[in-house]
Amino acid sequence: MKRNMHKWLEDMRNAEVKKAMPVLSFPGVNLLGINVKELIFSAENQANAMAAVAARTDAAASVSLMDLSVEAECFGAPIHISEDEVPTVTGCVVKTPEDAQALKVPAVGAGRTSIYIDAIRLAMDKITDRPVFAGVIGPFSLAGRLVDVTEAMIYCYEEPEMMHTVLQKATQFLIEYIRAYKAVGANGVVMAEPLAGLLPPDLAEEFSSKYVKQINDAIRDENFLSIYHNCGNTAIFIIDSILSTNSDAYHFGNAINMAEMMTHIPADTIAMGNVDPAGVLKNGTPETVRKVTTEIMTACCPYKNFVISSGCDIPPATPWENIDAFFGAVKDFYAK
Repeated sequence: MKRNMHKWLEDMRNAEVKKAMPVLSFPGVNLLGINVKELIFSAENQANAMAAVAARTDAAASVSLMDLSVEAECFGAPIHISEDEVPTVTGCVVKTPEDAQALKVPAVGAGRTSIYIDAIRLAMDKITDRPVFAGVIGPFSLAGRLVDVTEAMIYCYEEPEMMHTVLQKATQFLIEYIRAYKAVGANGVVMAEPLAGLLPPDLAEEFSSKYVKQINDAIRDENFLSIYHNCGNTAIFIIDSILSTNSDAYHFGNAINMAEMMTHIPADTIAMGNVDPAGVLKNGTPETVRKVTTEIMTACCPYKNFVISSGCDIPPATPWENIDAFFGAVKDFYAK
């Protein structure tokens, strides 16, 4: 459903009572009685899971799978798939400058991207009461998976030209991939750039933010938003670089103090975060989920541009009683 998404953001910012917007999709497997492997290989299952989550929760928007292996797999990276865990990249495809030059930019639709794009198309017909966002990886986080995550920062110092070659190809692919989501009706993307959270400010600007901005400039308009996600523990230190990406809103992980982060966010810009998705939402109890959610809201809701969320993608095995407790805590907080 086509929406004026700038107005949607403005209405969210101005609302006295704000709906939560967690990154919540994988736990839909438990609502459908399927496993993760059945989810990631079926557009219909993904759309049905998103619809089931939307029916169960009063979230501000529906966010599709935050599967950070999809794009790297298209470039030839090997991945590990299991029945119950989110897929992971297990090896690199670029080790030398020559590898970087030879790296082919895949066509959109390669690998599982066709499944994920089709899932959004199907979800748009099923979810009409809120915006639908597609999950995509950010350029440095994709490049890092292609060169090996543990080597990525070292290459920024020792092989900067190689990294820029990989980043240019990653950015080219991501622009076309996001345009494909836009073409099937998505209202925006949540772009996960967690690996940039390991970089110092100068490297974050050179190897991440300028490429994110290039993507944003190519895909954003009044009907299509880009929400930037960074769950690194240095996000506060590189916030000026992050804000330079010209994203429409920002989403941060639980490795940082969200109340401190809010002091750096312009008052007209929404920032979201940051209940621990694993330690609290997955492994906590309904009582601890309520406690932590309420504490974060108490500290951050004085900032009118704050929206409560999970700190990252909520894991597949998260108990639904904990997710329900999260939404219950949000409702109770505003009821007061």
